[in-house]
Amino acid sequence: MVRTVFESAVAIGYPCRAVNDETPMHSAYPSITGLGLVPTVIEQSGRGERAYDIYSRLLRERIVFLVGPVNEQSASLIVAQLLFLESENPDKDISFYINSPGGSVYDGLAIYDTMQFIKPEVSTLCTGFAASMGTFLLCAGQRGKRYALPNARIMIHQPSGGSQGTAADVEIQAKEVLYLRARLNAMTAERTGRSVEEIARDTDRDNFMSAPEAKGYGLIDDVLETRAALGGMMRHHDM
Repeated sequence: MVRTVFESAVAIGYPCRAVNDETPMHSAYPSITGLGLVPTVIEQSGRGERAYDIYSRLLRERIVFLVGPVNEQSASLIVAQLLFLESENPDKDISFYINSPGGSVYDGLAIYDTMQFIKPEVSTLCTGFAASMGTFLLCAGQRGKRYALPNARIMIHQPSGGSQGTAADVEIQAKEVLYLRARLNAMTAERTGRSVEEIARDTDRDNFMSAPEAKGYGLIDDVLETRAALGGMMRHHDM
């Protein structure tokens, strides 16, 4: 038997911890509601009850989340979860749900490289909004297994950065941003089937797309209306 309760949780930082609980919660994610509540799933078995925060329970089902900015904390947690799931079963797919405005290029590339490095195939699904590095990770999923929900919004643009210091320091940082832009354009072109020139043109400014438009562009493979549709696609890929 499984039942769900809500525990009051600290609303800042990673990880969460139940305020009135002596044992730390396992979630790597902050509060997900304005009330500062994190759902806790309580499973009952012959050996008694065991409580999981909702994200840890979903991790058992090989579901990983990117919710919020891509930064050092979120990247290290996602990389660790991907490596853990590979060690648990190297032959079973991992589902990666993304609702992110993007963030650090370096931390995003750490997630990207791990997705390509591990043996399990990683299916990606955009829920809500994916932009910048969030979109890059969305299209980094296994080809044929990159999805978005019908009302998701997806945005691409070129990387940006700021610098201060001497003229030499600013020049060094400018060269690094240009290198990253060229590298990301080439990788996105390879993942979408478009030319580097097209990617450079289309990412010159913020470029928002609907889920069907993102499919047409090659960022995702399909738009999912229902879970049943996903099941049918997975069976098709297994044929």
